[in-house]
Amino acid sequence: MATSGTSSSGIAFLIAAAVFVPFFHRFRVSPVLGFLLVGALLGPFGLGRLEDHVPFVSMFTISQTEDVHQLAELGVVFLLFAIGLELTWERLKAMRRMVFGLGALQIVICAAVLTGLFLLLGRGVGGAVAVAMGLALSSTAMVMPVMAERKRLHTATGRSVFAVLLAQDLAVAPIMVTVIVLASGTDSFGISGLLALIPAILAIGLIVIGGRLLLRPLFRSAALAKSAEIFMAACFLVVLVSGQLAVWAGLSMGLGAFIAGLLLAETEYRREIEMMVEPFKGLLLGLFFVTVGARLDFAIVMAQPVLVLGFAFALIAIKIAVVAPIARGFGLSWRGALEAAAVLAPAGEFAFVIIDEAIGRNLVSSGFGHAVIVSAIVSMFMVPALAMLGGKVNRKSATAEAAPAEAPSQVSEKVDVLVVGYGRVGELVVDMLRRHDISFAVIDANPKVTSRARREGVEAWYGDASHPEMLRRMGLDNVRAVVITVSNAIFTDNVVAAVRTVRTDVGLIARARDARHAEKLYGLGVTDAVPETIEASLQLAENTLVDLGVPMGLVLASIHEKRDEFRKDLLKYAPDGHVPRILRSTLRKVAGEA
Repeated sequence: MATSGTSSSGIAFLIAAAVFVPFFHRFRVSPVLGFLLVGALLGPFGLGRLEDHVPFVSMFTISQTEDVHQLAELGVVFLLFAIGLELTWERLKAMRRMVFGLGALQIVICAAVLTGLFLLLGRGVGGAVAVAMGLALSSTAMVMPVMAERKRLHTATGRSVFAVLLAQDLAVAPIMVTVIVLASGTDSFGISGLLALIPAILAIGLIVIGGRLLLRPLFRSAALAKSAEIFMAACFLVVLVSGQLAVWAGLSMGLGAFIAGLLLAETEYRREIEMMVEPFKGLLLGLFFVTVGARLDFAIVMAQPVLVLGFAFALIAIKIAVVAPIARGFGLSWRGALEAAAVLAPAGEFAFVIIDEAIGRNLVSSGFGHAVIVSAIVSMFMVPALAMLGGKVNRKSATAEAAPAEAPSQVSEKVDVLVVGYGRVGELVVDMLRRHDISFAVIDANPKVTSRARREGVEAWYGDASHPEMLRRMGLDNVRAVVITVSNAIFTDNVVAAVRTVRTDVGLIARARDARHAEKLYGLGVTDAVPETIEASLQLAENTLVDLGVPMGLVLASIHEKRDEFRKDLLKYAPDGHVPRILRSTLRKVAGEA
């Protein structure tokens, strides 16, 4: 039965991804909301109600099997892994005030206010505290994609929202321990509570120490194999092993994957890993949203619409009222604070886990617990609309908003020049860029080369520069120039084509094998091609003339004149017979000397 349920759920998910979501996208409806709506329509409380009367319908419905839930939860795990890749320990340390200040205060105060509300409604102390802590958390899986879709992640508001979400993910384990202690009837944590946290601390320590020792050698071996499949397998291995270690210690699988991502963010393999996991993260997150939507029980909504909808709106209103002043106190403008509060106000996916645990331990009744879960799901449906509303409120300050020092941008390296290849020519180009105080980053497809470059203090990344997506992740949208220094003519051609696919206006200097290759490169759209045979010949001629006693000034003038003749000859093959964009004289000099 599980296999059948998983199969039909897979068909339903593919229908959502291939048919409904593009339809929603056409009408500018958030893909997240699209997946949620499809899950609600095709779930057991939607179209699934017809299964007993029309068996054929079961092929297109989404079941609630354990297999489907586990697969969907991997989407959240990969999301947190990708978030970890965007950070480093140094950045996380710099964010500590926002994470442990703003984030912790948000959790504590929201939980306290909601606990008071449930006590007023006549609920027991243990159940009130458990449900309140679950509802105090927000949805990382929904908020992060929606903020990214609206291009708000790299604003001060976006980074503050991320800090709060990170604090909430860190708080899941202590909250689960609290629920267990409340269910046991213990009045305080005491020794038992502290002992329950020891496995979590040991697991985090094991992941950190093991990761620092093993991750770089693992990915170096995978990269040297020159196999995308092996590199991808290494990515999956790291995510699943780190996540499982966290689960064994009572933490969330996503938290373990996040720590692994943090460790890998410090390595030269980060960009390639990001590109590998992105498609899987997107697909699995889509499945997660579909399964969340499938939990929406329309019968409960119709039976108690005032209670369910009223509680969903009350939850949002309370959390906005709590979060906005706190965010303002941590340096956001009132507009930014309201935007942050709006997207954090709905409940999150961990509310289901915590409330289900509370129901299983008899802290709350099944009927009340499921009604709260449905209200939480209804509130999650409002995330895209609240993000849009918050963005409109904060529209005037969106471009001028300054980031707090404690919440640095997740966009890491912003450089002037991207250097492709770090061989002898690449080293010379890098050295000249340093002398002229021009910032740069290096990308090379040889893991040994990138490791050597990092030991020399060069910002180097492992990856294939002939892929447009890799170039985007290297910040091609922001650089002023790209210098291709590799000797492989075919690879150079592919890199030029990839660069021009992403940007047509960036300065592009390429090392050419000879004059014929330079002609081809100009045809592909380079700004400047430097044939190594011509440059070697000119250098030989210069040295010969100097040794023969010709004055240095005359020699340099004649060499420059000859180089200009070659360049004019080659530029005839450039599109429209002219250079698309002239670089600064410093960069032209660098390419010539290289």
